[in-house]
Amino acid sequence: MLFKLSLNNIRRSIRDYAVYFFTLIIGVSIFYAFNSLSTQAAYLRLENDEHDMIELLKDFISGVSVFVAIVLGLLIVYANRFLMKRRNKEFALYLIMGMSKRRISKILLAETAMIGAGSLIAGLILGIGLSQLMAALTANLFDADMSAYKFTVSSSAVVKTGICFAIMYVVVMILNVAVIGKCRLIDLLNSGKRSEKIKHKKMWICVPVFLISAAVLAYEYFVVGWHMEKLSRERFALIIAGGAVCTFLLFWSVSGMILRIVMSLKGMYYRSLNSFTFRQISSKINTNVMSMTIICLMLFITICLLSSAFTVRNSMRSNIEKYCPADFEVTYSEKEGGETGFDGIPVFVDIEEMYKQAGCDLTSNMEEYVHFHKYTDPELTLESFCGEYAEEAKGKFPFISWNSVEEIVKLSDYNKIMELYGRDKLELADNEFVVICNFDNALNLRNAVLSKGFGIKVFGRELVSKTDECVDSFIDISAQHVNSGIIIIPDSAADERFASVDEFIGNYKAADKEEKNVTDKIKREEYKKAYDTYIGKYAEESGHAFSCGIDTKVAISNNAVGLGAIVTFVCLYIGLIFLISCAAILALKHLSDSADSIERYEMLRKIGAGEKEITASLFRQTGIFFIVPLILAAVHSVFGMKFACFVLGAIGTEGMAASVFITVLMILAIYGGYFLITFFCSRYIIKSRRS
Repeated sequence: MLFKLSLNNIRRSIRDYAVYFFTLIIGVSIFYAFNSLSTQAAYLRLENDEHDMIELLKDFISGVSVFVAIVLGLLIVYANRFLMKRRNKEFALYLIMGMSKRRISKILLAETAMIGAGSLIAGLILGIGLSQLMAALTANLFDADMSAYKFTVSSSAVVKTGICFAIMYVVVMILNVAVIGKCRLIDLLNSGKRSEKIKHKKMWICVPVFLISAAVLAYEYFVVGWHMEKLSRERFALIIAGGAVCTFLLFWSVSGMILRIVMSLKGMYYRSLNSFTFRQISSKINTNVMSMTIICLMLFITICLLSSAFTVRNSMRSNIEKYCPADFEVTYSEKEGGETGFDGIPVFVDIEEMYKQAGCDLTSNMEEYVHFHKYTDPELTLESFCGEYAEEAKGKFPFISWNSVEEIVKLSDYNKIMELYGRDKLELADNEFVVICNFDNALNLRNAVLSKGFGIKVFGRELVSKTDECVDSFIDISAQHVNSGIIIIPDSAADERFASVDEFIGNYKAADKEEKNVTDKIKREEYKKAYDTYIGKYAEESGHAFSCGIDTKVAISNNAVGLGAIVTFVCLYIGLIFLISCAAILALKHLSDSADSIERYEMLRKIGAGEKEITASLFRQTGIFFIVPLILAAVHSVFGMKFACFVLGAIGTEGMAASVFITVLMILAIYGGYFLITFFCSRYIIKSRRS
């Protein structure tokens, strides 16, 4: 009997449950899809390093899933409160008919169990389908071969999802029983008759608050958008706090201004049901200022996370091709005086000879290579490079290390490297130099110095810059454009006594990717052998400070792609959950307001308002209620993304437009889906008691 009654209740209230069902199903599917990543990736052909990255990604997703589970749990509890509120009259009827509270609690337990089981099954089915798309995205990120891939279901993800959501449903059951146990018949009967008193705010207070908060936000936009380099950690925290407070004040002031402004426009206010529509909108915003503030900020975070996630992924892929044009690089530098670190006198050591003494051949398996030196002049620091501009620059760039010694490379060596990379060579007169740089923050400083025409003194020789700005170039292979500046000088100006770094860059003899991976492992093993048997031992015995390192395109690519995958999936995971939470909260609040306003809509019908006009009014209310926080979040995001581009400067911002476009599509699909469900459910609610 209880089961039949519970099932009938669900069928009768299916439209009331639409948002609840939709949220549960989407939440379950996303939770499963992300937690099944490692299982899906097991069927992809990946290198060992990439499998390690997948395991690291699995750990990140597991950690984030705890946060996601908490967010979804709170959201489910909040949604359940709305459903309980909608059924107050039903519970009152049960009590009048003599049903005990214990029996009502059993009905609720049965309903929650059926809803939970249904949403869990539907969500898992959708999640299994979504996980196949996630596998394709994983393969795309790691450039993996999907020939061995097959349709699979992750049992561990199913168990994890089932346990997490079972705990959420149990909590909901307990809360429902507690609510029924505390309720009183008189409160249930009068729940729909309580009218909320709307306190109209004074315009002379709202207008200044609006203008001040808008002005403060504009100033913060300016600082974040155009003076990022001056932001300290404390000032950045103040800007975040100030932005949150100003967002709240904007909604607070707008809720008091919107009705007065529309009322002053007589032609608009008295047209059709606009007077009713805007009073409803003003009331909604007025009573949900804090909620709309939180939702706006969550939408802002969501937009920035989703856009940045896809941007990082696109940038990592393009950066490997652009900034890692060689297969192998090894460097060695040594300076006298281990205690004084790298401020000591450079001691030049030929790393190729050190390899030979360790029984290894650095040039083996190399099709082409360049063996060269980097130089340092103790007198040529970044501060001396800036010359008379140094004092002014220190105010504009406070976080730069001004005592760092500049790196110097001979023109002939640079041109050999560029030939290896397939890039343009340089030509210099005997009294000229060029600065190569591609790191944005350093580029701005160096271009400002070069534009003023200052010369430099290198190894006692005066040189002038051939160009009034840096040349976009680099020497060391990397996954990002992080060259903060290297000075290229004529060969005649170099002093071999100050050769401080020995460097070797080359390309493997390899016909395909598989052969290149084999060679890469050999070269890394040779480096380890040379380091263990000679390099580290020699440096330790000499007491000198030394630095030795190896980079390979395979390792750089795997690390970069792995980092890109972690950032992409984590940001996508959190962003989607935030987006669902924002839309669901707005939907439930609007549905709750619609349920409270049934008497008002009945009154409109009694005074002659047509059903078409009422539906149009409801559509406008729903649309404005959803779009207001989204508009302000979008404005925040314009400047937030500008700051994100600054932060991502070293990684790159390739494909930003495409990332924003994908983000917009996702918001339209999920946020727009909630809007449509909310509108149709609200229309059903206001028609359910139509006389």
